[in-house]
Amino acid sequence: MTPVFQPGQTVVRREIMRGEPWIAMPQVCVQDDGDLLVTYTPGGTPMVYPETGAFPVGEHPWKLAGSTSWRGHGRLELHWTGVEHSIFLFWDGPQRAFQGWYFNLEDAPRRTPIGFDTLDHELDVWWAADAETYEFKDVVEFEETGPARYPGRMEQIRAEGDRIARLLDAGELWWDKAWADWAPDPSWQARTMPDGWATVPFEAR
Repeated sequence: MTPVFQPGQTVVRREIMRGEPWIAMPQVCVQDDGDLLVTYTPGGTPMVYPETGAFPVGEHPWKLAGSTSWRGHGRLELHWTGVEHSIFLFWDGPQRAFQGWYFNLEDAPRRTPIGFDTLDHELDVWWAADAETYEFKDVVEFEETGPARYPGRMEQIRAEGDRIARLLDAGELWWDKAWADWAPDPSWQARTMPDGWATVPFEAR
């Protein structure tokens, strides 16, 4: 049975790279209707990495950079069942000004008893709040790292980026722009990672 999470519940976002956990973050469930899962990453949320693994493409870049926690106002994520991207929202400054929509290409969420599994695809589409249109991000990095990280999937990932661009060009919105005005419950602080998070069974992609 597919788990449905309750507002305020801890939801663990794990990235599974080449058949093993690569990074995980304990997020907060904002809402979940079984199709759209919305999660929030408060500032100070720990970035957790597995202690052991084969790491066929190396350890996670954030670990190599020494990143141990999320900074800033926090990140909101919109995830849809079966959709190969999510939408991230960011805010900045003392007035918590909305920064824009970040279309994060990644594996469609695969739910687990503690949260969901995915894998960031490096390639992204960014539409700043004050910009007339969007731009692709990390194109060079995707072409450099993709063959090893996503063998046999490069064209599929590029096609998802093109699909997002076509929808935006056509003026189609598949998300509620009111999320830009969302604010977290003040009681929602950074969560701790549950014990045994790395051993929870996962479906390799």
